[in-house]
Amino acid sequence: MSSVPTDDRLPERDGAPLFLLDELPDTADLLVDGAEGRHAVDVLRLTPGERVRVGDGRGTVAEGEVVAAGPQGLRVQVSARHEVPPPALELVLVQALPKGERGPLAVELATELGVDRIVPWAASRCVTRWREDRAAKGVARWRAAARAASKQSRRPRVPEVTDVLTTRQVCGALADVDLALVLHEQARHPMARVDLPRSGSIAVIVGPEGGLSDGEVVALTAAGARPVRLGPEVLRTSTAGAAALAALSVRTRWA
Repeated sequence: MSSVPTDDRLPERDGAPLFLLDELPDTADLLVDGAEGRHAVDVLRLTPGERVRVGDGRGTVAEGEVVAAGPQGLRVQVSARHEVPPPALELVLVQALPKGERGPLAVELATELGVDRIVPWAASRCVTRWREDRAAKGVARWRAAARAASKQSRRPRVPEVTDVLTTRQVCGALADVDLALVLHEQARHPMARVDLPRSGSIAVIVGPEGGLSDGEVVALTAAGARPVRLGPEVLRTSTAGAAALAALSVRTRWA
């Protein structure tokens, strides 16, 4: 089967469903099988003639038309292939571990709002504790949530979810970002007034339900983070990151 030339234009935002494969063959005919194929056929009930996109979650996207849908999955005739570059400004969310289902919720919201990297953080006042095998399972759940939310929001790149970090490790990682903002309800400076870079990276640090400890505020500030407030309301840890990412995107990406 012949390959399809790469189109240097970005995919149109027309709402066509996106499916993700671990590897995207460079062919004019693609088979979306397994769980993705079953979802396309049994849940979405796609039929021949409908437009879809198939990506690898790393920026490569093939778009085309469904030519067959059945027990084997979804067969797609590719008409264009795109290489979507990473954004000039990377958005990083350092998220203290929320309890229960609020962790995957925070990941889903952040993914839909454009985060590029999510760092689970074991803050001192986190109710949830990831120890030994729980850490691996927790990270796997967050990665699955990021992948699902990427498909729902038609993102060509699935955000990276790192291993869980301690406060010391978070402070060390801040040396690699251009601007670090730690959300704190008692901060004097509103985030809306912070000068933002147009390229590089911005990290948003969100504390746990119990709030940041004084020691964490001191450590993060010493590592270069700027304490800022979002607004007069105190948001839940599972939604604060999404609100901050939306505010940043309005100023840097959505204009």
